[in-house]
Amino acid sequence: MGRLFGTDGARGVANKEITCELSMQIGRAAAMVLTENLSHRPKVMIGMDTRASGEMLESAIAAGLCSVGADVLLLGVLPTPAVAYLVRAYGYDAGVMISASHNPCEYNGIKIFQSTGYKLPDELENEIEAIILDEAKVPPVTVGGDVGRITRAEHAVEDYIRHLLSTVDMRCDGMKIALDCANGSASVSAKTVFESLGASCVVIHDAPDGVNINDHCGSTHMESLQRCVLENGCDIGFAFDGDADRMLAVDHEGNLVDGDRTIALCAKYMQAQGTLRGNAAVVTVMSNMGFFKFCEQNGIRCEKTKVGDRYVLENMLENGYSIGGEQSGHIIFLDHATTGDGQLSALQVLNVLHHTGRTLKDLAGEMEIYPQVLINVRVSKYGRVRFTSDLEIKHAIARAEEELGDDGRVLVRVSGTEPLVRVMLEGKDQQKIQILGETIAEVVRERLV
Repeated sequence: MGRLFGTDGARGVANKEITCELSMQIGRAAAMVLTENLSHRPKVMIGMDTRASGEMLESAIAAGLCSVGADVLLLGVLPTPAVAYLVRAYGYDAGVMISASHNPCEYNGIKIFQSTGYKLPDELENEIEAIILDEAKVPPVTVGGDVGRITRAEHAVEDYIRHLLSTVDMRCDGMKIALDCANGSASVSAKTVFESLGASCVVIHDAPDGVNINDHCGSTHMESLQRCVLENGCDIGFAFDGDADRMLAVDHEGNLVDGDRTIALCAKYMQAQGTLRGNAAVVTVMSNMGFFKFCEQNGIRCEKTKVGDRYVLENMLENGYSIGGEQSGHIIFLDHATTGDGQLSALQVLNVLHHTGRTLKDLAGEMEIYPQVLINVRVSKYGRVRFTSDLEIKHAIARAEEELGDDGRVLVRVSGTEPLVRVMLEGKDQQKIQILGETIAEVVRERLV
């Protein structure tokens, strides 16, 4: 993890940590790194979610890009995966997404995509950081007609929706679908996507006002979607996060279906269709033990990576696999996208339901969920740095591992996107893992806050 960029771009409190000055510098440095070998005038697109700070940061990044001679296309509000798709579809040299994903409105962030639609690898992020923090290179200054120009896209959302619909070969006539747009990016597209397939949609949290993004709604707060499904007699429900690159589902009885179960049911269907390349699914070490058991029972190879969708994607690309993702609902269908896409994931689930004739409850129930405890401990900036070397925390983890033995596991790690240490325990005995998890969390709190 770098000095500016975490596991998913640069992120922090807007106008305090992600300032206009820093955003302009990132724009300049990114344009220099990504386009220095081009023989043509660089073209970079910028999208954003619905946060109040989005337009402020958009202006700063665009100014930085234009100052080094790059032309800028403003996409407006749309999902993160739309930028990843459109940068390729429109033939642009780079794409920037302004979003802090599932975080509250005061946060914002900057994700950068290459012309291929993939997020920047570590080495390019390091180059950008070196230009900004170490003045390793000096970005060029353009004048006169060489200064970049800014234009606005007219049909970006429509072009992205058309791409989403092209990934499935089914209709949803007669289905009633609940959609929670998290007052974020999905608000501009989700209803159109699913109604285009004939579904009747009940849409909630699709009125963004700049501050209500992810506010007790979306994939981090599933309660309102669960109520919506039950109260309206829906067949299924989908919740997205602020930038719509994640999706969690709810079956017709209001039961949560997380990313692990979604990957499991899609991978099994793909296996039957002969499209599960390498006969494998890629997940992180945070996935439930039940997923690993499901793969073993169904003859699917399970590849495990560090936490972060970038590591899942790296493994998929290196080995040629077609599906991977995280328990949080960030799922990559590499045959259709270069990054996680919540609405695309929802469409793939509906495709499985349509072609198997089974319900989501039935399909998701094939994977057993092992009890899991996840405790997030907010720590100081310096606490994050001290985490790996603190002996008291190491001893607390070792004691819990010894107590669980082969009946469970312990995973404690620093978040790549927030000032948190995540304490995760899994095992057969819910009460035991809860007590052990709280014990570790208390030690972390004492040592790192």
